[in-house]
Formats: sequence, C-alpha cells, structure tokens
Amino acid sequence: MEAVNIIKVVLEEGFKYAILALGVYLSYSILDFPDLSVDGTMPLGGIVSSILIFHGIDPWISLLAAFACGLAAGCLTGVLHVKLKLQPLLSGILVYTVLLSVNLVLIKLGTGGQSIVSVFGKKTVFNTGAADLLPQTIGGVTVRKLIVLFLFVVVLKILIDLYLKTKSGMLLRATGSNQQYVVMLAKNPGLSKILGLALANGLTAVSGAIIAQSNETANTQMGVGMVVCGLSSVIIGLSLFKKVGFMKATTMVILGTICYRACLQIAVEIGLPSDYNRLLMAVLFVLAILFSRMGKKAKRREKHA
Repeated sequence: MEAVNIIKVVLEEGFKYAILALGVYLSYSILDFPDLSVDGTMPLGGIVSSILIFHGIDPWISLLAAFACGLAAGCLTGVLHVKLKLQPLLSGILVYTVLLSVNLVLIKLGTGGQSIVSVFGKKTVFNTGAADLLPQTIGGVTVRKLIVLFLFVVVLKILIDLYLKTKSGMLLRATGSNQQYVVMLAKNPGLSKILGLALANGLTAVSGAIIAQSNETANTQMGVGMVVCGLSSVIIGLSLFKKVGFMKATTMVILGTICYRACLQIAVEIGLPSDYNRLLMAVLFVLAILFSRMGKKAKRREKHA
C-alpha cells in the first residue's frame, strides 16, 4: 500500500506541474524564447485564484481569472521584447521583478495584510461540481484529486495539440524556427511571439492556480525554482521519448514532468532533507541538459556513419 501511495503522489505532482511544463514548452521549444518570468507568473495565478476562492468566487471562474492574469503578464514580456527590442532574458527578468511587487500587493489587499492565502475548507475544483461525481477512494486509496488532475491535463493537452494544428498555431511554430519565412508570408512574427508568450504564461498561471487549490494555500514564494522545474521537465521528456514515433511532443512533456517529480520523490523517500530540494532540482536540470546533448551527438554520429 505504501508503494501505491508513493506512485499516487508522484502522479499527482506530475500532473500539477505538467501544466507549467506545457507552458514552458510553448515558450522554450516552440518559440525558442527562454522566459524567466515563469517564477513570477506561477504564484500570480495561485494568488489570484486563492483570493477569489477566499471571497466566495467559483473555483473554475478563479482558474479563468488566473489564466487572464497570466495572459497579461505574457503580453508584457512579449511587448518588452518585440516593441522595445529587449533581449528575451532581460524581458523575462523585468516582468518577474514587476510581478514580485504585484503578487505582494495582491496578497495583502486580498487578505487584509496577511502574507499567505489559505483556502482550507473552501470549495475547489477538486471538491465541487463534476468532481463530486467521482469516487473519493478506490481500494482504500484516495484518488479523486488524481482523477481530476489527469482529466484536466488530458483536456489541456488535446486543446494545445488542436491549436498547434491551426493556422495561428503553425505560424507560431514558424516564428520560433524561421522568422524570415514568416516575414516572407507577409505576417508579423512579433505579434506571433506576443501571442505565444501570452498563452505560455497563461498556462503557467493556471498551473499555479491548480497547485494552490490542491495545497489549499498560496504565497509569493511558491514560484521559486519553477523555471528550472519547467525546463527540466521539457528537456527530460523530449530527450527520453523522442524516438517514440507515435507520441506527440505534449505527451512527452507530460511524461517528462512525471519522471522529474519521481526523481524528487525518490529523494524524499530515501531521507534527503528538504533543504536540498532546490539543489537537487538544479542537479536534475544539468543532467537533463547533458543527456539531451549526448542524444544529439549520437544522432549526428548516426547520420555521418
């Protein structure tokens, strides 16, 4: 039973952070844009959602509000890069810095001066609406939250896949791989970048909202290290599963997130102190990059063989 509970925890954490990873996938892999504002956008979504739930707003509506706030943050990053010609890293850092203050102000205004928003005992997406129709436990294991997360991630993945097949989605792909081609099509690659960054940050904010509702709390520190977490998940997924021909990139990213969270959970189970969590995340990130580079070198050798 203990092994089953560990697997359940890994899957729950994997699905929660898979939403974040899908957002990072859009910015990093599709647009080739290293967006560092993720560490600010993620808690923004969590704080906005938690404050609305705290004041009695429907949790699903709070997700839409979090998504809208993420869209706005992503648009700001895009405008700084496209209109003011700032480098991607600098644009992300500036927006992250702005969001540090925005998140602090929001949480104090929403709670009357507190530094944390608690939604303990409130209605969330895990205990209201259609979620009430799902079984609470199966075989003595609490599974409702896992089922909700799984269904949510699957629906989100399908929507992203469908969008990337549209004209706008294909233009987004082209913007990341060959901007000159987009210009030749008489399209504006700058607008595509802004749209892509908006969607990526919208997903990141939704991830923060889901995590906050799952943990029943939100604070300004919940986004620390999320850039590393998202990038590691994307790199691990695309590196490990790229040879599986029938698998879409979004599925690879989701599986990569689960693998990443499994590594962190293994560290917990063997007794690694929580103080080392961020260090472990950084180590996993470096290993993911090294593994990805080794795979690329092997592929080049196969071509020249």
